[in-house]
Amino acid sequence: MPLLNFLIKPASGSCNIRCRYCFYHDIGENRDVASYGKMSEETLELLVQKALEAAEGSVFFGFQGGEPTLAGLDFYRRVVELQQKYNRKKLRIFNAIQTNGILLDAEWADFLAQNHFLVGLSLDGTKEIHDANRLDPLGKGTFNRVLKTAQLLTAKQVEFNVLTVVTRQSARYIDRIYGFFRRSGLLWQQYIPCLDPLGEERGSNPYSLTPEAYTSFLKTLFDLWYRDVKAGNFIYIRYFENLVGMAMGQPPESCGLSGRCVIQNVVEADGSVYPCDFYALDEWKLGNIRTDSIADMMNGEIAQRFLRLPQQLPEKCGQCEFYPICRGGCRRDREPMQGDCLPLNYFCPAYEEFFAYALPRMKEIAYEAMRNSHF
Repeated sequence: MPLLNFLIKPASGSCNIRCRYCFYHDIGENRDVASYGKMSEETLELLVQKALEAAEGSVFFGFQGGEPTLAGLDFYRRVVELQQKYNRKKLRIFNAIQTNGILLDAEWADFLAQNHFLVGLSLDGTKEIHDANRLDPLGKGTFNRVLKTAQLLTAKQVEFNVLTVVTRQSARYIDRIYGFFRRSGLLWQQYIPCLDPLGEERGSNPYSLTPEAYTSFLKTLFDLWYRDVKAGNFIYIRYFENLVGMAMGQPPESCGLSGRCVIQNVVEADGSVYPCDFYALDEWKLGNIRTDSIADMMNGEIAQRFLRLPQQLPEKCGQCEFYPICRGGCRRDREPMQGDCLPLNYFCPAYEEFFAYALPRMKEIAYEAMRNSHF
């Protein structure tokens, strides 16, 4: 059985900062109930128990929000206790937390290191770029506090990567951002294209990422990364690593490159379960961990309808030379539906130009990796 995933929102959409582009705030505003408060210990225990009973071999618990550290450190201590209590099948358990880093201190860092939590730390680049969109409730930038947290995690030997939202502004200055990360020793990087609010025309906000800006971003970032790879300097960029792996014949780790959606089991604070972080909406509610079995939710009619839809591709995808590596991209970037079919990915022009530009060198890196590892 594949790795069973749970993306858990212990503090629902609550957050201690006010990012201008926050997609989950938009998700909440499109539900009957915007926020479900803090997850109760009873709900947490049922979740852990059912997850470990349903899983085979291994299971992944990812904690996100909103801001998941608002649940408090004792909540996560209880998570570990419950995992130990109910892990009767001796499964491999993976824990991760995605955070803005504001509340993390030495006590938090010690806990995360000792319990092998992987941390995704949101940092949008240099101070000017980060503070343009990631503000506290008083409207002040959060860069200095997040960078201090990155230094703390490094000192405490917590495994972490930086998660960078790509906006129109950051796309323009990716060379500065990459250089800053490199100088700061932040070598594990993940770049996430910015989303516009549901129902709004793409590209209409000041932070909106357009296909043209994304094209420039991808090509510039790839050139910087390729130069370091060829020089033997380690830099991990999740998207590029997935593409190289695919060129080596390996399945992608990122669902946006797999050509199909999977059920991610997004668990809200009240126990409600949804198929995907981008679709934690009333119409896609699979059930509730308090009353429904995981198997029934993952195999139910709503889940099956969610899984079927992305398989219907526009005609152009079937004729595109890059479809075997693009595979249509993330479903959220193919909204809204057109009849019974999802349209082309909003970033399709960017992917076409980028793959034509970079794919030969991707294959070169893949060939060298296979040769060096005797693949």
